[in-house]
Amino acid sequence: MATWTSGYVSEISYTQGFYRELTPAVLGFVALSKGVSARKAEAPLAYCELGCGQGFSANVLAAANPHVSFHATDFNPTHVAGARALAAAAGSSNIRFYDDAFADFLARDDLPDFDIVSLHGIWSWISAENRRVIVEFIRRRLKVGGLVYLSYNALPGWASGMPLRRLLVDHAAVATGSIEKRIDAALAFSERIRSANSVYFRVNPGVGERLDRMKASSRNYLAHEHLNRDWEPFYHADVAAELDEAKLSFVGSTALLDHVDAVSLTQEHRDVLADVPAPALRETVRDFLVNQQFRRDVFQKGPIALNALDLQDAWADQRFALSIRREDAVMHVDGAGGRMGLIAEVYAPILDAFASGPRTIRQIAADAAIAGLGWARLRQAITVLVGTDQLQPCLGEAGESARAERTRAFNRAVVLRARASADLGCLASPVTGSGVAVDRFGQLFILAEIEGEADPAQFAASILEAQGQRVVKDGRRLENPAEHLAEFRAQYEAFQTRRRPVLTALGVV
Repeated sequence: MATWTSGYVSEISYTQGFYRELTPAVLGFVALSKGVSARKAEAPLAYCELGCGQGFSANVLAAANPHVSFHATDFNPTHVAGARALAAAAGSSNIRFYDDAFADFLARDDLPDFDIVSLHGIWSWISAENRRVIVEFIRRRLKVGGLVYLSYNALPGWASGMPLRRLLVDHAAVATGSIEKRIDAALAFSERIRSANSVYFRVNPGVGERLDRMKASSRNYLAHEHLNRDWEPFYHADVAAELDEAKLSFVGSTALLDHVDAVSLTQEHRDVLADVPAPALRETVRDFLVNQQFRRDVFQKGPIALNALDLQDAWADQRFALSIRREDAVMHVDGAGGRMGLIAEVYAPILDAFASGPRTIRQIAADAAIAGLGWARLRQAITVLVGTDQLQPCLGEAGESARAERTRAFNRAVVLRARASADLGCLASPVTGSGVAVDRFGQLFILAEIEGEADPAQFAASILEAQGQRVVKDGRRLENPAEHLAEFRAQYEAFQTRRRPVLTALGVV
């Protein structure tokens, strides 16, 4: 008999990650970097996330973008219950969670038309029928000019790993016990096959590396990533063809380094692509050249190319902020040809300009050293810095105080939960309209300050001790109370020195 799960793993919850790619400002920047028009992230948008998992990304974004109306659905009621509880604790009134399957969500008559529809980690893990339902939903509900974010496992990068995934699924199906135990048994059996001098592993050395990564991964992640009944990697051209039914055109990738051929491709790669004019084929050939395993694609209904003057104005008005300390900036990037140094004469003035806080390109271009770079080189450098996660596209300064009020409430709800677990790993920024990574220790230090504790390190240490937990340092559990507290003091000092300046600049604290 068919069940509501439709073969999707439901007996273990998905991880509570935050995915920056879903951020309205990031999606808008993808469009900008490709020279096409999109509604500004500061506008009163309607946003839909299909398959939101535990809803943490949607909750972060709703807090950081109170001017946006969010609608998110996941067929797992446990996920939705938890997502609603966090939204209620944060007082987020601009988000609604649904436990609808995609077909039921399509049938609703109480939804708005959307400016953005996002699907992270859904397309490769659902049936062909569900994909057809999603395409129809987008066809009906996405506004003209609207954006769609879609991630999926890609070919040819997954070709050699598909047999390993099949082996895991088949072994887990006949094993007994909890899903975690079945995963462990399947991994151990796969390792046994590798150790038996398996020709498959020998002629596909990357598969052994994939198995090693799996063994170190969260079992929650592995269950949802690999054990669903439906699981299929795709060529980009096939995905684009399906979405063409909803009148969508491919814009670009949220992996921003893919927009910079000098970084992401070797000269030989570029020479090959120069002879491939057809856009869909070009993406497929590109995936062969880099052995793409996972794509993060952005599509648009009715893209309009910006003329040169409008494009320059749009870039000039875009605001950015560093998400690292200036002194921690990484002056290299790992590209297709290996590690490449970032030219100091280009990147240092840009990093220096943002060291004092969020600014627009127009503002930093007033500096003679930056103006002298020219618009093309400046745009490329900004794209590289965003692609390396050192610089973040921001919302406009107008409305930031209202956003800060909402993010304060949300962040308090998150840091309160840090007393019990490390599940929620980021806080919301009113500057970027996105999430900022803050680990459990950092969240406990922030909570101590919110609650007026005189000694944040002692406060954090005592919370762990009360739960029988201890810090593990260099592979050793710190059982001695004085040693344990000393480690927290060192962690607090590092937090104050390295993380607090960034969190302050981004409006998180």
